[in-house]
Amino acid sequence: MPDAFHEPAPAARPLPLALCPTCSKPLDIAMVGLAGRTSSPSASATSATSAANTASATSTTSTANAANTANAANTASVSDTEQLLAALRASESRFRAAFADAGIGMALIDANDCVLEANPVFANMIGREVADLVQTHIYDIIDPEDTPQRLYRELVAGERDRVRVEKKLKHRDPARAVWSNVTISLIRDGNNRPLYTLVMLEDVSEQRRLGDRLEYESLHDPLTRLPNRTCFFEQLDAACLPTADEGGSGRRVGVCYLDLDGFAAINDTLGHHIGDQLLVAVAARLERHAAQAAGHLVARLGGDEFAVLVVDSENSGQLTALAAQLLGVLEQPFDVAGHRLVVTASVGVVERPVSSTSPTDLVKDADATLYWSKADGRARWTLYDRDRGAHQLTRQLLATALRPALERGEFTVEYQPLVGLADGTVHGAEALVRWRHPRYGTLSPDRFIPLAEESGAIVPLGKWVLEESCRQARKWLAEFPDTEAFVSVNLAARQIWDSDVVADVAQVLERTGLPARLLQLELTESAVLGPGGRPLQALQALSDMGIRIAIDDFGTGYSNLAYLSRLPVHALKLDGTFIEGFRDPAPTGRPDLRSRRSEADEQIVRAMVRLAHDLGLTVTAEGIESAAQAERLRLTGCDTAQGWYFARPGEAELVAAILRKGRIH
Repeated sequence: MPDAFHEPAPAARPLPLALCPTCSKPLDIAMVGLAGRTSSPSASATSATSAANTASATSTTSTANAANTANAANTASVSDTEQLLAALRASESRFRAAFADAGIGMALIDANDCVLEANPVFANMIGREVADLVQTHIYDIIDPEDTPQRLYRELVAGERDRVRVEKKLKHRDPARAVWSNVTISLIRDGNNRPLYTLVMLEDVSEQRRLGDRLEYESLHDPLTRLPNRTCFFEQLDAACLPTADEGGSGRRVGVCYLDLDGFAAINDTLGHHIGDQLLVAVAARLERHAAQAAGHLVARLGGDEFAVLVVDSENSGQLTALAAQLLGVLEQPFDVAGHRLVVTASVGVVERPVSSTSPTDLVKDADATLYWSKADGRARWTLYDRDRGAHQLTRQLLATALRPALERGEFTVEYQPLVGLADGTVHGAEALVRWRHPRYGTLSPDRFIPLAEESGAIVPLGKWVLEESCRQARKWLAEFPDTEAFVSVNLAARQIWDSDVVADVAQVLERTGLPARLLQLELTESAVLGPGGRPLQALQALSDMGIRIAIDDFGTGYSNLAYLSRLPVHALKLDGTFIEGFRDPAPTGRPDLRSRRSEADEQIVRAMVRLAHDLGLTVTAEGIESAAQAERLRLTGCDTAQGWYFARPGEAELVAAILRKGRIH
């Protein structure tokens, strides 16, 4: 209205009860009646008589005709006025009927922003009576803030026919929220000046509540009613925004990533319905102790994974204390559907200044720290460590680059001789793969083989190493046919499970021309004793082809001696930990703790060598670094050995040079 929108208020005018049928302007019925009475019968008669006198009429008949004409004109004027009044009354009646019986709220507002008339629908929308609304200021009904003054000015200027906005209405009951789509139209006078405002209101409260409900559901987990992943990341983004006054330099933010330990077992044994009830109970505890008590955001990210967001954190100590508190809260048993369940959790903790992080980095590091916590033993919290994170990043980069590196030819094979302890001759060589990384230099197998096994890249890499090694062994055989030096290649457990290793080996031997007796495959105890019968079947098939099978790192895995009589094993390779006691000379005099350990290691090795020989197996010792070690091992009856004392891993020509000499020392 003019006052509300800073327009000058015109002089007060009476309420128009109807519009003109021809021009649609507001009309005053009283003025129309007055206009109809400006011609009277007496005035018409006087005018006719004057006209007759002036014309000097002499005929009585002419005077009578003039009088009749005047009477007819008067009658027609009265009839037109009555018809116009009738039309205006009908227009007024239709307007009032439409106004009162409309299905939406309607109101006429005067120049002072006060209600002139309102219909029952409008009154019902805000819990009032129609009579109570008359002369009520519009700001007592509609919130005045954010009034669209610009839109109203465009309406007054004729640039708009109407203005439509969504506004909150003030209900008699303050607890009730009424939202309405408000359409404002302007009624103008004959000079095109704003006269009255017609307001039409459509109740959209139900749609608004539906929208609010849909928004709530989109931001909350349907099972636990906690904020969901979307809500968590929205709040995290807001928490990482720098403040206007500080630029973010003083703000800090922290996250606790929490995952239940062994939750999958509960689902598998008791059923998903029990698992869901447990998740609801866990969520309730977390919310009670972290959200309600401390004011932090607790969200369920999915599955059995939860997160706690600490905005404006103090330091990492606050976050680790919170993590310890959450672990303590979850240690108490849960009574779920007649089951008493005890669960533990692992928590990854990240806390840092806002200026030095981003939401993406924060979540990535929190997720990595969570899995460190699980890897460290579960049921604990782990604080993010930048050095460990850098190592983890390097591992990830290496894992991603493994397959492309194989295609680019970045891998090479080095060979370490296997030397007979009795005569010093070379019996064979172990193939050891190296990665010539363009950024990190030469990487030993322990840097990338575990990654290759995790990612599955060990299958194509293992095939390549096998073929390269067999091709090289075939060259040694061609140059030194009398030595028949064999090549020993490591075989990963995943190669047995993810490929047809028997067929792969057969094809390699056929392509390279290497006799099967000159190939030895090394497997760890865990690979040999894995679940199911597939490893045993594959090993038996390989043995039937004439290939030698060796158990690598014997004594550090299952140490199950029973399988030695059932598996087609030809050799045992003793782990280097058993050889450490052989580094010192044989103990003399009164034994001390170190000498007793050395003597114990020697007795263990001697027993394993004797057992292997009784079973028809040969024994190889790894990690020989001195002549004393080699001599003491020779005395135990160990057959072959390898280590830096004999030769470091090197190119194939290293083995060829030793074979030409005949002996290594």
